Amino acid sequence: MNDNPSASKTALFALLPVLFCFLTMGFVDVVGIATNYVQKDLQLTDSQANIFPSLVFFWFLIFSIPSSLLMNKIGRRNTVLLSVAITLFSMIIPLFGDSYGVMLAAFSLLGIGNAIMQTSLNPLVSNIVSKEKLPSSLTFGQFIKAIASFFGPLLCAWGAAEAMPTFGYGWRGVFVVYAIAGAIALLWLGVTPVPREKSDKVSGFKECMVLLANPLVLLSFIGIMCHVGIDVGTNTSAPRILMERCGLALEEAGYATSLYFICRTLGSLAGAALLQKMPAKIFFLISAVMLACGLCGCIFLSSQTGLYISVALLGLGNSNIFPVILSQCILRMPNEANEVSGLMVMGLFGGTVFPLIMGFASEMFNSQNGAVIVMLIAAIYLICYTKVMRSENV
Repeated sequence: MNDNPSASKTALFALLPVLFCFLTMGFVDVVGIATNYVQKDLQLTDSQANIFPSLVFFWFLIFSIPSSLLMNKIGRRNTVLLSVAITLFSMIIPLFGDSYGVMLAAFSLLGIGNAIMQTSLNPLVSNIVSKEKLPSSLTFGQFIKAIASFFGPLLCAWGAAEAMPTFGYGWRGVFVVYAIAGAIALLWLGVTPVPREKSDKVSGFKECMVLLANPLVLLSFIGIMCHVGIDVGTNTSAPRILMERCGLALEEAGYATSLYFICRTLGSLAGAALLQKMPAKIFFLISAVMLACGLCGCIFLSSQTGLYISVALLGLGNSNIFPVILSQCILRMPNEANEVSGLMVMGLFGGTVFPLIMGFASEMFNSQNGAVIVMLIAAIYLICYTKVMRSENV
């Protein structure tokens, strides 16, 4: 960023609404706790209920690369605005009912909007901040995102208990709150000028996919799949583990998801500061080891306190995996930033693959341990991923 005070003020003015859009990005994380409420309302099995988070993240496979190509045509800011508008509409749909079809439609649009947003919002930050501050800025964006993720389970529980005005929507009152925040994000960014990036070279689907031949890109893509698999898996399975082992009701067990996200929030905030002083490789290794320890705790511990500590470790460990992997790729391949971002966000398709495998694994083991073992394999991969990382941040 320019050292000129006037230029710095202008950059900050542009950065604030962009960071607020990260709050809108966090709406996708409500799918985990919402899945449990829909499962309870409609009496679904684990494998049937896990279709909802899988459906949300399925659209990352379809829309991520087209979104990166769209950025090359209309710019990153306009692409973000489109994604926020779609996300806002997805928050309005559940207010018309809670049937299986209505929720499928809402979660589908949520996935489409989030796929476009994840692809375009992270590169948009690089339009405003310097490359030295990009890793910490993206991590701070994840901190903002985690705020929405943290409040989602709380708003659902408060709505279900009629502890807040929900206008008759019960736990679905969370969508009212999110719709209001989405409208603010759309209007704020819509009236704020953001520096326009230079037009990237003309590229297509083939040019994007060819990048997977680069070992760093391919291994990073798998790493993103593992990250989101653990994220969505914890989101969905943590309440089930507490209900299974501690006999808690869903409304009480759902606070485990909030604990996970508050730890992700704190971890993102700490990461934004630590990544300016600590090599990304060491920071990432510590995070991955915390994930493995937390998952082992979820397998072997049965006390409520022990399980809460394990969930907290998962939140802290998983808070910075995505921005570190993404920034490694963008900084090492700056001329293909849009395409790389599209590929990395396509890796969020792991949110479709993992819940399906976890649902079948938990039914096979007749225990949530089956689901946790699947996530543990992903954590081990992330530990191994550090071998391809550079010691320096850039």
